[in-house]
This record gives sequence, structure tokens and C-alpha cells, in this order.
Amino acid sequence: MSEKRALTKFLRCVEWSDVQEAKQAIELMGKWEMIDVCDALELLSPLFESEEVRAYAVSVLERADDEELQCYLLQLVQALRFERSDKSRLSQFLVQRSFCNIGLASFLRWYVAVELHDPTYAKRFYSTYEFLEENMMKLKAGVNREEDGFKMWHSLVRQTELTAQLCSIMRDVRNVRGNTQKKIEKLRQLLSGLLSELTYFDEPVRSPLTPSILITGIVPSESSIFKSALHPLRLTFRTANGGTCKIIFKKGDDLRQDQLVVQMVSLMDRLLKLENLDLHLTPYKVLATGQDEGMLEFIPSRSLAQIISEHRSIISYLQKFHPDEHGPFGITASCLETFIKSCAGYSVITYILGIGDRHLDNLLLRDDGRLFHVDFGFILGRDPKPFPPPMKLCKEMVEAMGGAESQYYTRFKSYCCEAYNILRKSSNLILNLFHLLAGSNIPDIASDPEKGILKLQEKFRLDLDDEACIHFFQDLINESVSALFPQMVETIHRWAQYWR
Repeated sequence: MSEKRALTKFLRCVEWSDVQEAKQAIELMGKWEMIDVCDALELLSPLFESEEVRAYAVSVLERADDEELQCYLLQLVQALRFERSDKSRLSQFLVQRSFCNIGLASFLRWYVAVELHDPTYAKRFYSTYEFLEENMMKLKAGVNREEDGFKMWHSLVRQTELTAQLCSIMRDVRNVRGNTQKKIEKLRQLLSGLLSELTYFDEPVRSPLTPSILITGIVPSESSIFKSALHPLRLTFRTANGGTCKIIFKKGDDLRQDQLVVQMVSLMDRLLKLENLDLHLTPYKVLATGQDEGMLEFIPSRSLAQIISEHRSIISYLQKFHPDEHGPFGITASCLETFIKSCAGYSVITYILGIGDRHLDNLLLRDDGRLFHVDFGFILGRDPKPFPPPMKLCKEMVEAMGGAESQYYTRFKSYCCEAYNILRKSSNLILNLFHLLAGSNIPDIASDPEKGILKLQEKFRLDLDDEACIHFFQDLINESVSALFPQMVETIHRWAQYWR
């Protein structure tokens, strides 16, 4: 009982159908050394049905601050499916914590609203939605709160009204005959004319992606449409403090899987930074606002496909922004370092999460040298192409580091190994969060939750110590890279076809 990490193991062994045994277990649980928040998440998984155990887990979660709670909120909302009643302790806890933090309230409302389409659990999620609305409306403005609850709730409902208007714009724009340019003209015409109330809102709306930011209208001249099947909108919003923010609005795609992956990138970024390792990742924000719609933060960048076709190589592209004749390959040392670190971070994360369908169109580069991935339609090892390599490293990335023999490539490998071992230390947290998604509508998890979680667990190589893991990961990188350079191997490697 003095070993806090033993509690979850002990509770897994209890025969809950035996009334006496269950009663004794609950008594022992109360006297046990207090567990960490990470282990409390395990007690909210579908394995534990006892209301006492789940209530105890919530009492531990109360110790987490808002920032940490925000990291797990997506999963905690999914865990409402495993509760025995609609008005569970977990539901009450999430709603109460939202009252003091408009960011939590905004995300809680969206995460719950998107699940109202799930026929099996609609009632459960609706009851949480109603509980949030009813109780927020009663709040009085006070010391911690600038506005009363009625105003707060109204500011959140306006977000839904905004997304509904964006959906109707998408419909109008898609119906325009002609090329993308014609559609862009129609969009700007709508925003300045018929829908000019979108150019200047009657009152500010909280940005659904970043609720602390108030948006006041759309800038028509800076809004555009992407050339792709779904014609996503790229909108520039004015903000209350005189700035702007750019978002992408998509209709026709389920963004819940993307939302999960980006949340994991964001969490892993936080875990690495807690160990003083900043790998210059880009956890851009994603919010599903419906089953087939949502918004993403727009990050100015170009795809590797574009860069290679226009500049022939990554290095000659970076030379345009950060030239330094004395620096490595004619660019500043700091720009190359940023590039190498971000490549290492994403190599490790895409390996752990088993992210598939990588090609030069969904690898993006920012002009400060930060590389990042987008579009996560395939995760946990699924891939539309045969024989996906375990490490998603393309030839162009290795060439930009000076090739597989250079000191920069060696540094890249050491960042990879360092990041891998840091994330392995938190494997329990990451696996517990995935356990909470077992009942979710995220395609690559819903298809077979048990198999997905086992695949994830295998990626952490929990059978090896840190030293052995460095060798394992180095070998993994070397194998993947040798497949990219046919001159390094006698036979054409089955992985070599992947990037073609």
C-alpha cells in the first residue's frame, strides 16, 4: 500500500462481482498511498466499472492544474462512455472546472457537441452539454469572472453560429462553375456583400481554436480557397487587439483523427520540453466542429513537393531565407539546427504513433527551417501503400543534413534517440490516454481498439533498457535510410518504393 504505482495493478485483480471482496478493496483503496494523475487516467478506462473506483480517480484528477487538464480533456470526454450514469462524477468535475476557465469551457462544449451524433451515447453527451449550459447560465460575475455566466455561454454559442455560416458559404462557393479563381472571387464577393455582417461582427466571438483570442470579423481581401477536392476556405480574421489570425475551414472531412494526432504531438512536445529538449515542433491547432467539418490553424509554409520542384533541394530553399557564406551548406547554423531538430522530433513521433501515407505533399517546411507533418488519415500502422518503412524519413531530408555520412546526420540521430528515451518514460501516460479512446469514433482506433493499443505499446520497446534502446533506434534509422539510397544496398529494398 505504500507503493503508489501498485494500486492500479491491485484493482485490476479484484473480483468485483464478489460483494465482500469489492468492499475490502474499496477500503484499502482509501488508505493507499495517493496515486499520480497519470495512473488515475487508467482507472477511468473501460476496465474499471466500479463507481467508487471511478470517483476516486476523479478526486485525484482534481489535483491537476488547468494546463494539464487541457492536455487530457479530449480523452476525458471520450471516457464519459464508460461511466455507469449520465450524471457521473467525471461529468460534474469537467463542468465545474470549466466555470473558472473559458478555454476549458469552450473545448468541453465542442468535444461534447461533436459526439451528439453518436446514436448509442447521444443521451449521455447531451446530459453533460445541458449540465454545462444550465450551470454556466447561473454564474454571477465576480472576482475571478469578468462577465456573468449568461454572457459567457452566449459567447460560446456564437462560435456554432459562425461555423454554420461558414458551412453555408462553402456550399455557395462549391456551386460556382469554373476554376478556383472564380470560386475565390465569389467568396470575396459574398463576404463583402450579402454576408457583410461577417466582415465586422456585431460583437466579438471567441476563436474556437484559441478561446482566449476574440475575433471581430473576416478580412475579405485576404481570404482564399485551396485548390483541392473539398475546396477548404483559408480565412483571415481580425482580432480584438488589432492583429489578425489565419484559419482553414474544411467541410467534408472528419477531423477527429487529425485532432487526436495533433493533440498527441502537442503533449509529446510538452513532455520533451519538461526534460529541456525543444525540438521546434509545430503543434498547429485543430478542432472538429462536427462529424465532417472543422477548423485548423493556418501555418505559413510550403510542401517539400513544391520546394523540390521550384528550388531543386531543401538547402537551396533555406539559403534564400537564411544565407550565411560561412555557415554549413551556405545557411546559418541556427537554421540548420532547427531543421535537424524538427526532423528528429517528427521522425520519433510518427514512428511511435505509426503514422502512414507520408509523401512530399504532406511534409511542410516553414521558412525558419521547421519541418512538420500534416494530414493524418492513417495512424497506428495503417498505410495505403505496401511495405511502409518504420521511420518516415525521405531522401530529401537526409540530403539536407549533408547525407548519411555527415556530422549533422549523426547529430540528427542523437536527438532522435534522446527524444525516444524521454517519451518512453511517459509511455504509461500515452497508453492510458489511448485506452480512454477505446469507444471513440476515431476510424483507426474504432476498427480494433485492442490491436491498436498493442501496436502502440510495441513501439515503446518496454522490454529494453535505455542503453539497448539507443542501439535499437539507431539501427532502425540506418535501415530506413539505407533503403533510400540504392547505392548503399545491393538489392532494391522493398521500402525503397515508398516515397516514389
